[in-house]
Amino acid sequence: MYTLFLLTVSFLISLILMPIFIWGSRRFGFVDHPNNRKVHVKPIPYMGGVAILISFAIGVLISRPIEAEYKALIIGGIVIVAVGIVDDKYDLKPGLKLIGQIAAGLVPVAHGIVIDRITPFGVEIEFGILAIPITVLWIVGIINAINLVDGLDGLATGVSVIALSTIGFITILQGNIFVMMICVILIGACLGFLVYNFHPAKIFLGDNGAMLLGFIISVVSLMGFKNITLISLFFPIIILAVPFIDMFFAALRRYRSNVSLVKADRSHLHHRLQNLGYTHTESVVLIYFIAALYSGASIILYLSTIPGAIIIILLLILTTEIIVEATNLIDTNRRPVLDFARRLFHRIFL
Repeated sequence: MYTLFLLTVSFLISLILMPIFIWGSRRFGFVDHPNNRKVHVKPIPYMGGVAILISFAIGVLISRPIEAEYKALIIGGIVIVAVGIVDDKYDLKPGLKLIGQIAAGLVPVAHGIVIDRITPFGVEIEFGILAIPITVLWIVGIINAINLVDGLDGLATGVSVIALSTIGFITILQGNIFVMMICVILIGACLGFLVYNFHPAKIFLGDNGAMLLGFIISVVSLMGFKNITLISLFFPIIILAVPFIDMFFAALRRYRSNVSLVKADRSHLHHRLQNLGYTHTESVVLIYFIAALYSGASIILYLSTIPGAIIIILLLILTTEIIVEATNLIDTNRRPVLDFARRLFHRIFL
């Protein structure tokens, strides 16, 4: 019941704040103007991340957690939102933006949230002095993965809600009530925002909001899976498969085309779906479904034995290959799996 209370409080605060931030963003010029790379056709306020952060922080403080890690989430959230606002307003160079992301990533490290060891097959491997750069790399990677997937109304927010719901569910199974509460509070704040962000959006996350969601998800995934084994190492990656797949193939596509890895394009998963004829809303809902599929698989993986986990991972690899081939995410006409399936179908049924 208390969990539902926190969800409702953060949702209502977010819902109430959004019209205020829509007005304030327009009043002070914090709006995203259309260009040839963006899908919207009129200026849209982009201060959604600030409203989500305020809603989240109030919800966390109301919950009165005894764990000190909540300070890292709020302080780091303030840092990453500030970096995002400057980037949204002045379009920071990638190097400066990365420095800001690293600064935010160092906040949870300073509060003792680090990947300091893994235990593959029962063998404990200590990272030692590498623990800090590995942790910061993890945080920065997820920040940018969520930021990259933020290309359609409601997309990054909905994918984040699905990821947070999955992490929250697994931490319930672990008995980690603190992380579950953090997830629930942020879900409420995101849902309040999504009322105004779903197509046609009245307000955007902006880089400030997308990076905030990536930051908090990266940190709660570390807190939720502290005992890192070879299998549990895959949980956050599978839960966040959609943004990770999009980021990986965007980098691969740009490398093959000999262009900068940070150069923006219109070849992300959501763009590919629209090129295939799906509408804006259909593309978003389809990606929600794909994200939910991976999240469900991660829960099954968590409950599986080692042989079952191997089967799940192999099926996920096959699913990923099919998605990449079907959407031409890598800019190639080679479709070995789909072509094999088509030939097999014709041989059996025709």
